Amino acid sequence: MRLNCRVKWRDKLLHWAFEVGIWLKGLDGILELIGGTLLLAFSPEALNHFIVVLTQHELNEDPGNWISHALRHAGNHLSSDGKFIGGIYLLGHGAVKVFLVGGILRGKLWAYPTAMIVLGIFILLQSSRMGLHFSYFMLFFTGIDIVIVLLIWREFRRAKRNAASS
Repeated sequence: MRLNCRVKWRDKLLHWAFEVGIWLKGLDGILELIGGTLLLAFSPEALNHFIVVLTQHELNEDPGNWISHALRHAGNHLSSDGKFIGGIYLLGHGAVKVFLVGGILRGKLWAYPTAMIVLGIFILLQSSRMGLHFSYFMLFFTGIDIVIVLLIWREFRRAKRNAASS
């Protein structure tokens, strides 16, 4: 009886982690769509000005804030070509995530393996990029993507069982 209670608790916790991860992936996709739209809609100068205004308060409070410095560095080195490529990349990446998250949240069985394959491709691309330019930030988010793929796989098995028993 005690083991059965632990299994149910673990299943609920893993299902909760799956739901949170999927919603966060959806939110990430929406933010990528917004970012891609901004990159394509505004000039590099306007984007750089926006970054300066956005980070000024934080840098006044913490002059060593590495995120603000990284954003400013990126804004200073943003070319028209880089802006276009980055915008298209973010729009495509975000649209795929939002589409797959929508399918999973609606319980569409096709969306689970498709999401695992797409996230697997993203993981491989991120890993190859880390091989060229290592980043703990990228390593952290790649690890989260791996966990989400495992959670999707687990939920897919559960969803298939539920569909077969219906």
